[in-house]
Amino acid sequence: MSRFVSPAQLRTLIAQRSELAVLDVREEGVSARRRLFYSSVAPVGRLGLLIGRLVPRRGTPVVLVDTHGEHTPRAAALLARWGYTDVSILEGGVEGWAQAGHEIFSGTNVPGKAFGEVIEHELHTPNIDAETLKARQDAGDDLVVLDSRPFGEFNTMNIPGGIDCAGAELVYRALAAAPSPDTLIVVNCAGRTRGILGAQSLINAGVPNPVAALTGGSMSWLLAGLALEHGEIRTAPRPDAATLAAARELAVAAARKAEVPVINRETLAALEREKGERTLYRFDVRDPLEYEAGHPPGWRSAPGGQLVQATDEYIGTLHARVVLRDDDGVRARMTASWLKQLGYLDVRVLDDDASATLGADGFEAGPEPLAVRPHGARTRWIEADALRRSIEEGKAHVIDVDSSLAFRRGHVTGAHFVAASELLARLEDFPEDTHLVLTSDDGVLAGLIAAELGPQKPHIAALIGGTRRWSALGLPLESGDEHNLTGDDDAWYSPYHAEPGRVAEQMNAYLAWELQLVAQLERDAIASIKVLDFETATAARSHERLSALKESAL
Repeated sequence: MSRFVSPAQLRTLIAQRSELAVLDVREEGVSARRRLFYSSVAPVGRLGLLIGRLVPRRGTPVVLVDTHGEHTPRAAALLARWGYTDVSILEGGVEGWAQAGHEIFSGTNVPGKAFGEVIEHELHTPNIDAETLKARQDAGDDLVVLDSRPFGEFNTMNIPGGIDCAGAELVYRALAAAPSPDTLIVVNCAGRTRGILGAQSLINAGVPNPVAALTGGSMSWLLAGLALEHGEIRTAPRPDAATLAAARELAVAAARKAEVPVINRETLAALEREKGERTLYRFDVRDPLEYEAGHPPGWRSAPGGQLVQATDEYIGTLHARVVLRDDDGVRARMTASWLKQLGYLDVRVLDDDASATLGADGFEAGPEPLAVRPHGARTRWIEADALRRSIEEGKAHVIDVDSSLAFRRGHVTGAHFVAASELLARLEDFPEDTHLVLTSDDGVLAGLIAAELGPQKPHIAALIGGTRRWSALGLPLESGDEHNLTGDDDAWYSPYHAEPGRVAEQMNAYLAWELQLVAQLERDAIASIKVLDFETATAARSHERLSALKESAL
């Protein structure tokens, strides 16, 4: 029997500022329409892939949320199977929360995006609009555009002339990217949040340059009728020794201002001994490629800029302990200075000596290992050649459970798409006298779901190696949305994915949504954000430069 908590009780639990995980177990696309502010999305169909990363301590109090009880019982049963001992369900789900008079939010990464809007609202982060930036570029002004998104997003599309310098890399690399203190640094992202946080990071650190965020990011650029570049590989240079020393001095001062604790190896060891009673997350905030080249065993990859915007994707436990590391003394300190202001994490930075000695016994290489919770039964696998024969003979139906966006790009010919959490309810759509073969990108998710359903549905198997291996073997693929049975329930579709005739409408709606988050937070009064003014001279210098640009344009 599942335990229930009322909306009033959950509100009290959040206010107590003790460890708590609020997990929305619906698919991301559904959650993005109506959700709670402090929830992390952990769809029940993917729970085995996510729970170990989001909520590593099994004694953590967990509250499960859905719309009206459609997924929470299944999620509670899975968590009990995996040893989670303090699991409750929000009575009435999201609708019960709304009926109790509490604020309902929409969108993804809501705490991080709301944080960005509060930062701009309270600190008046300097902004430059797309038309002014384009005019100054055309005039040959001394300026540099730093794109604060991860390289993959930058490579897809970027402001002409822009240079990739993701999130936590900004203070680390900006002095090398703009060696003259007179160079205007413009920070952009796809929308608003990472541009605001990136520009404000440089201001908080006190870089000598004037700084501005591009108002509305790449969206505003497109809405102004301007073109983007695609496929570029420009990255901001890494600092030399002298420039790194200067950047480190700025980061140390910023962390000190934010009262970020810097801990040694002994303190880290003490925290690790206590992780059975207090949740501990350990993040390496460097570029993911640096992480893959070598990192201390047991540390997770969380590039700093993404960790600040998408905190809810990395950390499912409110008020948990978080330790950050790098190898330069800049990126972890700047990231921590932001996480501290979110107000719901006990964040610390590992000092440089301790960080260096973590690798004394050797580093791990490669991407972060994926911890998977087993579903208790053996997966029935099918090889690609056997599946091809079964399809040709009409004896198998293929169901892709991975991603509707990936399904649109390419999937096993004839496959149907069903969001992972919805598959159990959709099984009756397929004839029982044929084999059902599940596939996902690499087969891991498909294998987990097949194992969960296998004891009751012996005709279900999973494609070994998934769609990726199927494609690598040269077996037939097709593209498009035909046979997508659950639409966009599985993912939030950004305005960049909108139909061509609706892109501008969706971009304007998205920017308007971001701008109204401050008012929502004020009505809700649940967020623990505490904005800090670092009181550097950079803010005044930046506003003066932007005022001069406006005057020259008149």
